Amino acid sequence: MKKYFLYIAFILLSSNAFASYILIPMDAETQKNHLKAYGITYWSLTQDIKVKWLLNYRGGSFLLPDSKAIQRECQIRGVSFEVLSDARTEEILETISSPSKNMEAVVLEKAPKIAVYTPNGKLPWDDAVTMVLTYAEIPYETVYDTEVLEDGLLLFDWLHLHHEDFTGQYGKFYRNYKNAAWYIEEKKEAEALAKSMGYDKVSEAKRDVALKIRDYVVGGGFMFAMCSATDSFDIALSAAGVDICEPMFDGDPSEANYQSKLDYQKTMAFTDFILERSPLVYEFSSIDMTSKRLIPKETDYFSLMDFSAKWDPIPTMLCQNHTALVKGFMGQTTSFSRELIKPTVLVMGENRSNQEAKYIHGIKGKGFFTFYGGHDPEDYTHKVGDPKTELDLHPTSPGYRLILNNVLFPAARKKKQKT
Repeated sequence: MKKYFLYIAFILLSSNAFASYILIPMDAETQKNHLKAYGITYWSLTQDIKVKWLLNYRGGSFLLPDSKAIQRECQIRGVSFEVLSDARTEEILETISSPSKNMEAVVLEKAPKIAVYTPNGKLPWDDAVTMVLTYAEIPYETVYDTEVLEDGLLLFDWLHLHHEDFTGQYGKFYRNYKNAAWYIEEKKEAEALAKSMGYDKVSEAKRDVALKIRDYVVGGGFMFAMCSATDSFDIALSAAGVDICEPMFDGDPSEANYQSKLDYQKTMAFTDFILERSPLVYEFSSIDMTSKRLIPKETDYFSLMDFSAKWDPIPTMLCQNHTALVKGFMGQTTSFSRELIKPTVLVMGENRSNQEAKYIHGIKGKGFFTFYGGHDPEDYTHKVGDPKTELDLHPTSPGYRLILNNVLFPAARKKKQKT
């Protein structure tokens, strides 16, 4: 009988040492594929599995309940993982909860429904966000002007703005590409779409689309934008009701003294900017730092800010990475002038030596927005017609991780922000 009880005690003690959690580490040394790790986390949420995002613990690791299905998905997708006992898991969580540690465990509860605002016919590799979503195997749907104006955004938790020009100036490509077949065709298609929706001008249609997107954010939506979709969006909001387009864009002259008629109170992130009047200049306004940069490619990096995980979990989530120094990359809108960013907007990534912000975040009404300068984090000077980036060659990209941080953000059970 004594041996029997000893045997039972041994079994009970041993069972506590058995694995019951999976840790997906996100540090530089251990994780083989950071980008697909986000896909595993998203997939787990779709299976009604809650995930703990361990902020500032080994690069922002993910903690999941152990299951053969999750292990199998990690193995299939090439994602590194560790199997933990209950005791080891409790030890990690206790360390994270310590007031002396700048760490926090945030619960991810539900997979956000994702929309990408993009024209018909655009391929996934035309945009960094659609490219990384596809690579990470995170599903998304596409919407464009018609769906936005018909309140289709209400079906989604998270919206990405493709590299769009919301001012109606067709990306300011006029000087270099006005005779190119693709430019002529895209202009023709944009005019036909605007007309089908009852607008005389593309700029008027884009203005109303921008206002609808703003209302989506104010109502509680999460918006993420890159490159020209950042500053052109704010410009469109500031110029609502003001004609800032020259004849080659909308058929008639711009409004006299339109610069003085801009309303910066209507914008989300920027203020006091000066518009670029010339249609021959590939630039929207003084917001963008592309032409003001004196940084060689070899030393072009931006640094991520360090926030309190316990008091400011939102910017901490959005900055999770395995390095605090991220390679810079260009775009039509490469980065933002620090002096033109509203004081209510949080700078999360910057190149201080050049007085530019690369990665910013703000609150609008009940919702949130993030603007990220540049076109492709792994293609320094992406140009029209350049081949797509092969993310299989960049599975640990810090620049792309910032995009995926934003994708998971709406899934989090958030605490009130202090900053």
